[in-house]
Amino acid sequence: MIADSAEGVGASLATGGAGARDCQAEHEACFRECWRKSRPPYPHKHDEWYYKRCTADCGKAFNDCVDEEGEQTSSAQRLEFENVRQAKEWLLEHKSEVALGTLVIVGGTGFMLTIGAAGALILVPLAL
Repeated sequence: MIADSAEGVGASLATGGAGARDCQAEHEACFRECWRKSRPPYPHKHDEWYYKRCTADCGKAFNDCVDEEGEQTSSAQRLEFENVRQAKEWLLEHKSEVALGTLVIVGGTGFMLTIGAAGALILVPLAL
C-alpha cells in the first residue's frame, strides 16, 4: 500500500492528466468551424466535396493530436525506482502528477498504480 487514500491521483492520462489535450473535442470543434465557413472555395458549396474536405483536414489534425498525446503518455506513464521505499516516497509526494494505470518499475519488477477496495492507493504486481 502506498497511501490510505488515492485522493489527488489522476483517473487516467488518456482522459486528461495535467496538460492533456482532448483530441476528440478538438476534432469536433474543427469540423464545426470548417463546416460553418460561409464561403467554401469556388465552385464548391456545402456539398459532398466540402464535407470530405472538412473530414480530411480535421482528421489529419486529430491524428496529429493523438500521436502527440501518445508520445507524451508513453513517457509519462512509466516510472522507475531502485526500491519500494523510494517508490512510495516519490508517489506520496507526487500524487497529483501520476495517473491510475501508471507502470511503476521497482528493482526490475513491474507494478501498476491502482486503487484498492478500501480506496487506498496501491501498487499491484504485473503478472506475465
